[in-house]
Amino acid sequence: MDSFLLTLRLPFVADHFHDLPGFVEARHGHNWEVAATARVLEPQEAVFASSLGTWVSAIDYTLLNTQPWLAGRNPTAELLAQWAFERLRADGVDAVSVRIREKANYWAQVGPGAGEA
Repeated sequence: MDSFLLTLRLPFVADHFHDLPGFVEARHGHNWEVAATARVLEPQEAVFASSLGTWVSAIDYTLLNTQPWLAGRNPTAELLAQWAFERLRADGVDAVSVRIREKANYWAQVGPGAGEA
């Protein structure tokens, strides 16, 4: 059975604030979007979708600063992408990349090829 790349995109809404030296902003919210790409076999599509959906459900409509994974760190798009990538991998998904959109013109991506346009 051949594998293929599948990309799933899910929106979520969450607030955050920045309160570390050199990076301070008051609490504010965004309409975020995660776009994750994984190498899958057809039977694994449901596992990928479930894993990503569970991650989004856990942070949707929350204050990101209260998430244990982000404790002591500024919740940036870069960290959210890393967290989602690690979560997918921990769930057995062969994640290739994860992109998080914080603003219309601002994305952060992790995974092989993240530096490529």
